[in-house]
Amino acid sequence: MSLVQISISLKFPDIIANLPRFDYVYFENSSSNPYLIRRIEELNKTANGNVEAKVVCLFRRRDISGNLNTLADSNARDFEEESKQPPISEQQKHQLKHRELFLSRQFESLPATHIRGKCNVTLLNETDVLTSYLEREDCFFYSLVFDPVQKTLLADQGEIRVGSKYQAEIPDKLAEGESDNRLQEKLETKAWDPDNQLKDSQIDQFLVVARAVGTFARALDCSSSIRQPSLHMSAAAASRDITLFHAMDTLQKNGYDLARAMSTLVPQGGPVLCRDEMEEWSASEAMLFEEALEKYGKDFNDIRQDFLPWKSLASVVQFYYMWKTTDRYIQQKRLKAAEADSKLKQVYIPTYTKPNPNQIMVPGNKPGMNGAAGFQKGLCCESCHTAQSPQWYAWGPPNMQCRLCASCWIYWKKYGGLKTPTQLEGATRDAAPRSHMTRQEVQGMSPFTSNAGRAKLLAKNRQTFILQTTKLTRIARRVCQDILQSRRAARRPYAPINANAVKAECESRLSLNSTIVIQ
Repeated sequence: MSLVQISISLKFPDIIANLPRFDYVYFENSSSNPYLIRRIEELNKTANGNVEAKVVCLFRRRDISGNLNTLADSNARDFEEESKQPPISEQQKHQLKHRELFLSRQFESLPATHIRGKCNVTLLNETDVLTSYLEREDCFFYSLVFDPVQKTLLADQGEIRVGSKYQAEIPDKLAEGESDNRLQEKLETKAWDPDNQLKDSQIDQFLVVARAVGTFARALDCSSSIRQPSLHMSAAAASRDITLFHAMDTLQKNGYDLARAMSTLVPQGGPVLCRDEMEEWSASEAMLFEEALEKYGKDFNDIRQDFLPWKSLASVVQFYYMWKTTDRYIQQKRLKAAEADSKLKQVYIPTYTKPNPNQIMVPGNKPGMNGAAGFQKGLCCESCHTAQSPQWYAWGPPNMQCRLCASCWIYWKKYGGLKTPTQLEGATRDAAPRSHMTRQEVQGMSPFTSNAGRAKLLAKNRQTFILQTTKLTRIARRVCQDILQSRRAARRPYAPINANAVKAECESRLSLNSTIVIQ
């Protein structure tokens, strides 16, 4: 086992040491974009001495289309109803979308120098409380699988079936003398009676006879003699479970009468031949199965669909567990172990110290104030709307001059979104009536706070202009003061005023009062 030290850095204060395979990690492909979340499958050393990680891709909601997001929302609602989740606020729902990932089967190779930290990704099940993911740092969940080629979302077939709907319904015990009204043909059939009249030695002798009959039946069968040309191979095939099951079933059907059971083993047409999946499958089919298992793992649905569509799912599953008992499986396991020993297993990653190019404040300047170099006064964090932070980061297109505080920047990099819903994401803020608002709050509720509004504002040429109102508008301000309520409107600059309705009311009042003369 080789251990390689890579001199790279992290965005986190802690050091990630001995990073093994199958860990979920953050990768950084851009200083401005959120981290990529990947699962390490292999660590390989290239010819030039660098270390590359073969990873499985996981996608965020921001990486999929709007139609698939709608499908994910529907799946989330169904999960909340079925698992009876406690009430969740709108902000918690907003943040939970940042914790949801979509697994895929897409692989890619990334340089290990881009690793920026470790995280935890778990399969969501009914026993989980969604809000618990918000209480833990670097914790994500997934329940759907995303296909980047077909652009589809499907439920993970490896779902852990935990919950009340997967529990067996145990009927009440019948009272003494009560009759059983259940349909007996729909109940299980007794396959073996442990209180039979035969001794264990007699049963063992019958099983030996059944094996001998099975060996003789294979000698008479042309296809079996080709597959097992030697006597000991035929005897080994006749000693598998399928022959023993047939023998014990024969005893049960014949009331544990050895004479009748012997005659049933060898009817008039010849000895009964029982074959399991190991004999039913050809060598080429077994090779296809091994190739599919290497590609898909134990995803038997995909193995059957893409490689062995003429086989039933039960046949594929049964063959897998029989195949695991063969020498072929042991040989492949040894080869994989030898390959794994030759590959890297651990990577040591020290702390990241390089400055981020998105920092908008030179170290040493006075921190925490709005008047950061190169930015307009009055701007605050786009996420939490704070005006103080030890460090500011540029966020979004450069012409919009948006920025995030240190805490929201780390949140953005890890979770791919802002802490609070914004108008840009289609969310509306809580506009509860208040007697007074601060400048930062009014700015946060302004339509120009969104990126789209700010882009329209900055797109205009900054030239001096004069706003000249009409006489009717100036008169309406005085005549309709009770409707306009200018002091109240000044406290709500984001709320539109219906100027046409005010003018219409002003004209009606002027027509009633002819003493007012417009000069």
